Amino acid sequence: MSPSRPLLLTLLALAACRPEAAEAPVAEAPHPVQVAEVHLAPEAHARSFTGQILARREADVGFRTGGRITARLVDAGSTVQAGQVMARLDAADLTLALRSAQADLEAAAAEARRATAEAQRSRSLRAAGHVAAAYDEQRIATARAAVEQVASASAALDLARNRLGYAELRAPSDGVVIALLAEAGQVVAEGAAILRLADPSEREVLVALPEQLALPPGAAAEVTLWSRPGEPLAARLREAAPQAEGALRTRAARFALDNPPDWAALGATATVRVAEATAAPVATLPRGALHDRGQGAMVWRLAAPGRVEAVPVTVARLGPETVALRGDLAEGDLVVTAGVQLLDAGSAVRIADRRPAATLR
Repeated sequence: MSPSRPLLLTLLALAACRPEAAEAPVAEAPHPVQVAEVHLAPEAHARSFTGQILARREADVGFRTGGRITARLVDAGSTVQAGQVMARLDAADLTLALRSAQADLEAAAAEARRATAEAQRSRSLRAAGHVAAAYDEQRIATARAAVEQVASASAALDLARNRLGYAELRAPSDGVVIALLAEAGQVVAEGAAILRLADPSEREVLVALPEQLALPPGAAAEVTLWSRPGEPLAARLREAAPQAEGALRTRAARFALDNPPDWAALGATATVRVAEATAAPVATLPRGALHDRGQGAMVWRLAAPGRVEAVPVTVARLGPETVALRGDLAEGDLVVTAGVQLLDAGSAVRIADRRPAATLR
């Protein structure tokens, strides 16, 4: 046997005993994902309240003198112009009072003429030395009193003439009659309300807000009339009562309508929707970002470049397309919104689509 033959057999045996070379590892292919940018904002809860459309300015109108109502010339819902006669009183007594005032004025004028003539004669007699100075001064004082009595009687005549004019109730301004408070034949006192007049140029919705709901002045709202549910109107909070009243502990609030249309009639029932903001901010994301693997709600956030990490979250509000979340999320974070079921902690990803935060607000 050749001396090289044993060496060759030994080499072949060693080669047969050497383990096969390990296969080279295959790198994980990044998962394509869609991401959205986190935008933090206070959460807004929309709340609805039922109210009634009223005029901003309403006034109870009455006669400026007392008497019996003989005629009412308007009805509820009537539109009136400034100066239009709306009701009348029985003017018989007022006419008599006017005639009496005229007679008093004529009598006072006659007395003033007589007293003035007496004062002039007394002045002449005193100058001639026929009467004492005291007598002359008395006549002059009587004449002055008579003149003042004329002025008083003239003022009383003007007052009686005015009171006769008050027998007609005239509209102080343009408006709409929204309530009748007295009828023909009724005897009313001076200043008693006969009807309620509203100025329709400015309209607002009166609602009762719960005591705990605090809205800033000028808060925006949306008003929808029950008669036109598909045509919302813009409104703003004009005023709210400073304290709650009644057993229900509610506060009256008035929302002014911006440029109300003609069909937003006074007295119509409406629904007012207001947004109540909370102090804690939330991140609004597509519903596809929310995931749960038995350990609570979570989202996948891009951490290191091309990698994701799990972030536990709390659901503040769940909508049909979006979800409001609270958790360890910062402004501008990128959260996976599609393909979350294929990911694990540290999974490699590549961004296939990106939704800006503005589309989620």
